[in-house]
Amino acid sequence: MKRAAVIVLVLIVLCVVAFLQRYHLMVLAVRALGPPALLDAADEGPGVRWHDDYFTVQKLDERTFALGEPRYWQQNYSYLIVGSERAVLFDAGPGIRDIRALAESLTDRPITFIPSHFHYDHVGNEVTFEHVAVVDLPYLRKRAPDGRLLLGFAEHLGTAEGIDAPTLEVDEWLAPGSTVDLGDRTLRVLYTPGHTEDSISLLDLQSGVVFVGDFICPCPLVAFLPNSSLGDYLQGTHTVMAAAAASARIFGAHRSEPPGAPEQSLRDVEDLRSALEAIRAGTLEGKGFYPVFYPVNDRMSLLAEPTWLQRWEPRYPTPPE
Repeated sequence: MKRAAVIVLVLIVLCVVAFLQRYHLMVLAVRALGPPALLDAADEGPGVRWHDDYFTVQKLDERTFALGEPRYWQQNYSYLIVGSERAVLFDAGPGIRDIRALAESLTDRPITFIPSHFHYDHVGNEVTFEHVAVVDLPYLRKRAPDGRLLLGFAEHLGTAEGIDAPTLEVDEWLAPGSTVDLGDRTLRVLYTPGHTEDSISLLDLQSGVVFVGDFICPCPLVAFLPNSSLGDYLQGTHTVMAAAAASARIFGAHRSEPPGAPEQSLRDVEDLRSALEAIRAGTLEGKGFYPVFYPVNDRMSLLAEPTWLQRWEPRYPTPPE
């Protein structure tokens, strides 16, 4: 009996440790699979050109370019947004190839790099930039009094592919709700957490286009990571719905399949908001144990933690504008 009790106790301890270290275990499991192979090049449709054997360029308008990495397993998209005085590169992929060189081949304006969030497949890693701007949140400012922001495990997750977390040299802090003047073109910074607590989107005030990073995409939305939160996600949907026009074009950072950059509409944000409200109310049933799969619409699903781990209180409530 004593031996059986000891075995049970050990199993309980192991389960508790595994639960507490679940994020590290997930990352280590991904890393154990080895580096992902590049996908085969596919037909990207009209309006998309291959820059080389890795990057694609899609002109959304005369001053806006979707820079695709469709052969990378996560099929990343970053966006070059050009004004008369400067340009913004919103996201920079995983840094497998030099996206800075590609961006500089498309404009002669000085480029500011703005990450939508700090995951390794968005910050470019060893690719560096002359000017970097990041979201202005209290805990980030506190960690970078000299402007040097070393990304932590939970923010970066690069261990999954053997990528070391970089230190970002921050030149500009972007307060939620503030604007970025590019010269005859202005971007509003929307605080859209959920996927991570540091996620932002950019609204082009001239065209109405919204660039949302990993906030939404025509693919599974990931909301079970170390700094994910369903309450933050719900707050983000309200922010986008309030800021964007009903006809807004919305461009995310990932897709599930070709062709071209992942484009969605405000209806997709509305569907996500409805799904989150139904999850909170307990009326939308999920499948699976960890992560739990929730349907959103025919192009999106949401992967979240089980009900007893879900957090519904926003960490940084969006201030009224």
